[in-house]
Amino acid sequence: MTQHAIQTLLVANRGEIALRIMRTAQQMGIRCIAVYSDADRLAPFVKQADVAVHIGPAAAAESYLKVDRILKAARDNGADAIHPGYGFLSENTALAEQCEAEGIRFIGPPASAIAAMGSKSAAKALIAEAGVPLVPGYHGDDQSLERFREEAEKTGFPMLIKASAGGGGKGMRVVRSDNELEDAIAAAQREASSSFGDPHLLMERYLENPRHVEVQVMFDSHGKGRYLFDRDCSVQRRHQKIIEEAPAPGLPPAVRKAMGEAAVRCGEAIGYVGAGTVEFLYEPGGYFYFMEMNTRLQVEHPVTELITGLDLVEWQIRVANGEHLPWAQDDLEFNGHAMEARVYAEDPDNDFLPVTGRLHYLHEPSDLPHVRVDSGVAEGLEVTPWYDPMLAKVITWGEDRTTARTRLIEALDHYEVLGVTLNNAFVSRVLRHPDFAAADLTTHFIEKHQDALSKPDFDESEQLALSWLAWQQATLRPQASGPWSLADSFRLGGPRQQRCEIRIGDTGSTLMYELTNDREAHLILAPGTPPLRLSWQSARNDQALNVQIGGRRVRLSWASHGEKLGVFADSNHWLALVNHPEEQLDDAESDGHLTAPMHGRVIALNCAEGDRVEAGKALVVMEAMKMEHSLKAPAAGRIVAVHCENGASVSAGQVLVDFEAEDNA
Repeated sequence: MTQHAIQTLLVANRGEIALRIMRTAQQMGIRCIAVYSDADRLAPFVKQADVAVHIGPAAAAESYLKVDRILKAARDNGADAIHPGYGFLSENTALAEQCEAEGIRFIGPPASAIAAMGSKSAAKALIAEAGVPLVPGYHGDDQSLERFREEAEKTGFPMLIKASAGGGGKGMRVVRSDNELEDAIAAAQREASSSFGDPHLLMERYLENPRHVEVQVMFDSHGKGRYLFDRDCSVQRRHQKIIEEAPAPGLPPAVRKAMGEAAVRCGEAIGYVGAGTVEFLYEPGGYFYFMEMNTRLQVEHPVTELITGLDLVEWQIRVANGEHLPWAQDDLEFNGHAMEARVYAEDPDNDFLPVTGRLHYLHEPSDLPHVRVDSGVAEGLEVTPWYDPMLAKVITWGEDRTTARTRLIEALDHYEVLGVTLNNAFVSRVLRHPDFAAADLTTHFIEKHQDALSKPDFDESEQLALSWLAWQQATLRPQASGPWSLADSFRLGGPRQQRCEIRIGDTGSTLMYELTNDREAHLILAPGTPPLRLSWQSARNDQALNVQIGGRRVRLSWASHGEKLGVFADSNHWLALVNHPEEQLDDAESDGHLTAPMHGRVIALNCAEGDRVEAGKALVVMEAMKMEHSLKAPAAGRIVAVHCENGASVSAGQVLVDFEAEDNA
């Protein structure tokens, strides 16, 4: 029987998933309540909500994980339902039970179903009874070393030991021989106790090169369950997914059907209601084994939505309202292919460790065709150490896998951030790898191809050249028409080549450049080396350039932050400091002012008011970018005024010396 429709929904989560849930709920006419911590008071999901309630400090244990504060916010603001999203309290039986006790609908399965799948050991015993294949192993309560040794002999090596109470790679060890077993068990138990408060372990045969394939299921409250096809989530780092796609490529139709039906049996075995995901390990040849069931919405649910045309959050709410699922299994079908990349603030060159910082500049590619961006951030916000470092998900759809993949590569090229390091360049290298393109997938994909995936897309010379071009376009792009606006190197009585000083990170370099026309330049990156040729043209419908460098095409864009220039080259980005001494000379000749070419410090002042100087004399010496820069007299003449002193800090464009050239200079 259909219940009264939900009127007010509290979203007990944060970031992109909170925002995504609210948008669907509000489209359904439902009033939405956000709860937020100190760290999230300016977050987009807080602004999206109809009502926002502060629930505590930044630490999740003092805010988002406080069941009592969540329920108080719901009661005080008239919520008749709570959606937990994923993570935090999404698989917390206490929240589900208290919602039921207080007459608040929990958008998820009943507490009994969450509990049934909360322990991996108990879940596997239950699932085995439902006729779902399991990886051979031991899931019992006897946790003695002697019992583990006995079971290891039966299971065989290599084998996997993992925590029964949790996931995410914590409390997990691969054991390849009996000599490693005791130490691995002790280490896994310590980590399981620390992470989940439960040292209980299970062991199973370690599959060397499996794929991670999962099935999306949806159950109504009337006992009807359907599978909404499958996803491949094999590409992972530290046992956490970074790329997902639907449907799983290369899955034979008979295996797809058998896996989907097995997933439905898992839900039936525990009286499931709502959206859930059953995860399997899959080996070529059609063998699949139950791994676990996630009793919540998954991070990667958008790829399923794009191939089925269904809004899973909408159907979670409809099911919570008591509606029947309207489809027979044979009525459901998928169309095309979808792929998702998780955008993390993390450093792939430093073991994928999270990074923090302020988003000084942010541009997301949501305006590209067949691209969806589920984002939880906005320009100006701080990425803090308190929560998961995922900023957004970029999802693409295509008529086939190749189209979805190439669209995702392009979308990551358009995702631009200044202020934190992202994983986008690494993910793009995965997407472009021949084995990924051929759908030769495994959960060890990153380890297997580590050397190729860690190789930078641009060497030092290419970074310098692209930094110069970004600066040239950002600062010297002509605004007027006529011969004086040409951006080539022609000058009366002067050299065609001009000097430019660039610092990227701790490395400073000087290059010479010659603009042959407004779309081509020759750069000499070191004395005696052949020139590097750059050519470019404006990208269509975009504030960017298509650049030819080293025989390849690169999308180049830029943004400034203070004295620094953010350079975006395909999915890569870096910061550069640029100084252009020639520009200062030209300005001095034309208007009688010598200005600081960039922010720096005066370390030598070699002139005074009234001095007569010869052309080329170093009047002011600055230190900037850990290099010295001399501001020289552009011609013979007289110092009219000096506007700086030794040791002073000066800003880019600040007038340092007024100069008057002699009439015959």
